[in-house]
Amino acid sequence: MMDNQDKAYPLLDAIDSPADLRRLAQDQLPEVCAEVRQEIIDVCSRHPGHLASSLGAVEIAVALHYTLDTPEDRIVWDVGHQAYAHKILTGRRRQFHTLREWGGIKPFPSPDESPYDVNTCGHASNSISIALGLAVAAQQSASKRKVVAVIGDGAMSGGLAFEGLNNVSSTPNNLLIILNDNNMSISPAVGGMKHYLHHLHTSNTYNTFRWRAAQKLASWGLLSESRKKDIIRFNNALKAVLTHQRNIFEGLAIRYFGPIDGNNIDELVRTLNEIKDMEGPRILHVHTVKGKGYRAAEHNATVWHAPGKFDPKTGERKCGGDEDCPPKFQQVFGKTLVELAERNDRIVGVTPAMPVGCSMDYLFKVMPRRAFDVGIAEGHAVTFSAGMAIDGCIPYCNIYSSFAQRAYDNIIHDVAISRLHVVLCLDRGGLVGADGPTHHGAFDIAALRAVPHLTIASPLDGKELRRMMYTAQMDGMGPFVIRYPRGRVSDKDWHCELESVPVGRARCLKEGHDVALISFGPIGIQAAEAIRQVEADKRAQGLDYTIAHYDLRFVKPLDEETLLDIGRRFSRIVTIEDGVRQGGMGSAVTEFMEDHGYTPHMTRLGLPDEFVPHGAIDQLYAEVGLDVESIKHAIS
Repeated sequence: MMDNQDKAYPLLDAIDSPADLRRLAQDQLPEVCAEVRQEIIDVCSRHPGHLASSLGAVEIAVALHYTLDTPEDRIVWDVGHQAYAHKILTGRRRQFHTLREWGGIKPFPSPDESPYDVNTCGHASNSISIALGLAVAAQQSASKRKVVAVIGDGAMSGGLAFEGLNNVSSTPNNLLIILNDNNMSISPAVGGMKHYLHHLHTSNTYNTFRWRAAQKLASWGLLSESRKKDIIRFNNALKAVLTHQRNIFEGLAIRYFGPIDGNNIDELVRTLNEIKDMEGPRILHVHTVKGKGYRAAEHNATVWHAPGKFDPKTGERKCGGDEDCPPKFQQVFGKTLVELAERNDRIVGVTPAMPVGCSMDYLFKVMPRRAFDVGIAEGHAVTFSAGMAIDGCIPYCNIYSSFAQRAYDNIIHDVAISRLHVVLCLDRGGLVGADGPTHHGAFDIAALRAVPHLTIASPLDGKELRRMMYTAQMDGMGPFVIRYPRGRVSDKDWHCELESVPVGRARCLKEGHDVALISFGPIGIQAAEAIRQVEADKRAQGLDYTIAHYDLRFVKPLDEETLLDIGRRFSRIVTIEDGVRQGGMGSAVTEFMEDHGYTPHMTRLGLPDEFVPHGAIDQLYAEVGLDVESIKHAIS
């Protein structure tokens, strides 16, 4: 059952697969694009998702499925949040209104969902490497399958994209790369690649001359497969002479086409038909407008990247009474960072393309010379921070937890070994909800607690986040990790005085004598509610049953004094964390008890040894046993 029965979609209603699309006449495609675009706007207005990026890529999706024989031919999307039109055209339109909901359509392409989805693509910059592997595999099996990588929304700034591009130039392949250049990631794109792409152009004089030269070379028998790479290099050198410009792709012996208007479906189809059967690596550079077709999204693509619910007619966003709620953790981070930077002129901010998402835009507004957006380049963000720290800066490097996985070596090699004073702020630690397994911050605790020299903390609430951020910038500190979740702080009075907390010290939130519950981070709020309900139930039964609650605060270094006291006093210990159980905080406590000769009964609550799907946070907590009812069962 679709969620848009009041809308008229005469062409789209007849498309259940790309085969249906390919039966249409080409002059019908502009109307198909208009209907797909309206479907995205209508559904996303009620079922929030990534709006602006997918609106800009509608024509790319339609043109590719129209000119290729998908799913036999392969399309690799990068990043996946620009692929809603692709989902709609590949048999998922009738379920599209379940996008990002529990049990519904996944937020990003996934081979678990559809044979048209080649790979998992929630993170950026992997398409060229994946697609090159597919193209080489096709050659190994003598397959005629075509492979296309669609890379856009700032993903070309990622280091893996350049690694893949370098290998494309040296490995025999027939890969077609479509560079969807919309001058954006989530926020406006930054860096030299942005400016470079903006100025690329193709000369009409050159194209005419190239065609005539190619015809003449072919007539002389010089344009052959065995001499293809020499011809491409000659081709590119000729263009450099005629246009006074040589671009990076042609310098790598990758044939370059464009730029063309990526929102012109006729031009896209014509160009793809001309180049899709060519041999050798090619790149088609297309310019698109992020938010295309929806005025509000075109004018403010950053806000409309993921706008939440909105009125599709007026463009009014439905904020849900935010003014009456405590701020989000990232907002507390952003405002506190400004306060700290005003007090300490050594503090700088670094973010890999997420200034709005992590609220570092606050610092950009008041101290633009002390805030750095490095693009989609998490490893570089960490190592760049290390370089500044070497010469006395104190960088607050804010990276989403799941994205920080790509900077693991940089954290170890460039920061931890040298004990550099870098404050790594891991936003979106724990389950994040509708963005699903590619975005859940599940692994940071387990991954980082094994690294020497790191301090790893997690605040219970907004006040604790402020205090930990203050502590992290104090003299004598080394690498300092602060992880916190997506969502709101629990305390409306979060704006406390900035003061330090003792590093490596837990705190007892509540005394008790039957069970010790140890929590790490904001999941402790749910633990406290579970304790309250269990003790109330026991009192109603006439039982004297009390539970001690400890906020660990630091998983590295551990508070040995407090843990030794817990080991002596309690025969039952329950640990709870919003991270994987294996190797996480609960494992650290269990190891400590074992190492010191204590044998309490340990119950470790955390994320299971599997990838948690997408859905509302409350649904996910119930699914993995971190909701109040599950905690109550564990401590009763």
